[in-house]
Amino acid sequence: MELKGRGISKFLGEGEALVTKQGISFFGGVDPETGMVKEAGHELFGKDLTGKVLVFPRGKGSTVGSYIIYQLKKNGHAPAAIVNVETEAIIAAGCILAEIPLVDRLNTDPIENIKSGDWVLVDGRSGKVKVRTEPKKE
Repeated sequence: MELKGRGISKFLGEGEALVTKQGISFFGGVDPETGMVKEAGHELFGKDLTGKVLVFPRGKGSTVGSYIIYQLKKNGHAPAAIVNVETEAIIAAGCILAEIPLVDRLNTDPIENIKSGDWVLVDGRSGKVKVRTEPKKE
């Protein structure tokens, strides 16, 4: 399946999808040292974002979240890419600084069409998101 959206952070990444219907606050919600979601009550609580294609509606919370995304990258625990329904400035700035591909405004709802465990290629340059239900063969 190939989806088309708006490329925001013009990089290329791929990995296993990690999908949530909940917004994510990187400041206070994600540990920048480990990549683990630590927000109590979140669907992804206890999950590791490292190397995943993170699919969620939009960011929430403090503008410090941009810096947390950058810290995740510096610490080797960043997501491989991010796909949002509708991104906002906190996520966009963090992804651009950390060189993490970011696409939003897809022609179909990514939360309904991408499942955790799918293999996803995100091209932030073209806005294309390619989804396979089987992991990439090595």
